[in-house]
Amino acid sequence: MFSLLLILFRKTFTQIPFTIIFPLIIIPSGLNAQIESDSLITESWNFHFQNTVITQFHPSFHARYSGKNSLNDTSEKTTSITGTIFLGLKLWKGAECYFNPELSGGEGFSLTRGIAGFPNGEVYRVDNPRPKIYVARLIFKQYFSLSDSYHFTNDDFNQLRNKIPDSYIGVYFGKFSLMDYFDNNHYSHDPRTQFYNWALMGNGAWDYAANTRGYTNGIVIEWAKPSLAIRFASVMMPLKANGPEMDKDIIHSRSDVLEFEKKYSLGNQKGTFRFVSYLNEARMGNYNQAIIWGKARNTTPNADSVPVLGNRKFGLGINIEHAINKYTGLFFRASWNDGRNETWAFTEIDKAVSTGVALNGDLWKREDDYFGFAVLANGLSGDHKKYLEAGGYGFIIGDGKLNYSPECITEMYYSYKIKNCAFWISPDYQFIVNPGYNKERGPVHAFGIRIHAEI
Repeated sequence: MFSLLLILFRKTFTQIPFTIIFPLIIIPSGLNAQIESDSLITESWNFHFQNTVITQFHPSFHARYSGKNSLNDTSEKTTSITGTIFLGLKLWKGAECYFNPELSGGEGFSLTRGIAGFPNGEVYRVDNPRPKIYVARLIFKQYFSLSDSYHFTNDDFNQLRNKIPDSYIGVYFGKFSLMDYFDNNHYSHDPRTQFYNWALMGNGAWDYAANTRGYTNGIVIEWAKPSLAIRFASVMMPLKANGPEMDKDIIHSRSDVLEFEKKYSLGNQKGTFRFVSYLNEARMGNYNQAIIWGKARNTTPNADSVPVLGNRKFGLGINIEHAINKYTGLFFRASWNDGRNETWAFTEIDKAVSTGVALNGDLWKREDDYFGFAVLANGLSGDHKKYLEAGGYGFIIGDGKLNYSPECITEMYYSYKIKNCAFWISPDYQFIVNPGYNKERGPVHAFGIRIHAEI
């Protein structure tokens, strides 16, 4: 069962040919404790596994100048890999526990720098690209029933087949990703199976609390009915911008998130509307103060030199998904944050709009295939823009100077399922205009191939 993880731990991703990765998965008998005699019987535990490899290439492109955080204007080829084990356990009535050890390795273009809407959602801003094993999630869930009626959840990643009240209060705490519970979208959310781009996993201007690898610690409280839900989370922030260590001073450094979700119907087709808002507090530097600091010293501004414990960032976003018919779905997101203090956890986007379409392959007799097409535009606040124009750097972007224009990206992918196995191959293309918000650089053509397998 662990043979894949052991081999990946010993070798870097560049030493592992794609053709040998997936045959190493050994599937022991009895992995799933579900009783098959009755489709409505719940399970006491389950096991799942996913393995995703993404290779991307961009050719050389025009750039009038470059800085230390610029996308490399010569051609690049990169590979990333993740492997995750999903273990679920029923504890007592209404209580569940999930544990996810994970391996990840590899890097994005230019050490994952130079594009705010980065083209690979499986890479992280880490110093060492060698594969590393860590605990991604350890989650405890407790449901409190508010109704006599119930439904059964399906066996899935971090989800037992279980009997859940139609109306309930859920309390979830431990280590997790905020995107596990917030800003979901059926057509655009998971870079392992859908669009690759960071800004299509969720609202781009949501600087969601996370460590370098995308996880945090805290609590989520959910009030849910069949067509309505309200969620609140209070979680830890990184000690440093994009840092691996979380700040233990939760009085002055934390993120509070509130989401409203409403399911609706138009004619015979269903959709979901979500509104999310957040307030982050952390040891952030202020862009205007950093500019003043730089002028006083006759040097470039540096937001890390003027951190203030308890500086805040406020933001909000909307998220809509709507089925046109059984084959076609549309999605739309729009988000904004005040952009006065430095980006702290996700990526350097202060306002964003994205929209797209997803098609189910059943339309062309390939029911497990999918095609997606999306366009998105990212922008900066006035303070953030002035900071970069003065030569400042964030942890993702910074060309040393800036001829500002919104960063615009088009992406399309096709997910092709290999017959009779849980194995998908997904080619991808992204066209990136004004990478890092700079008219003087690009456009960039990014080509990718993703191999994804799961148990």
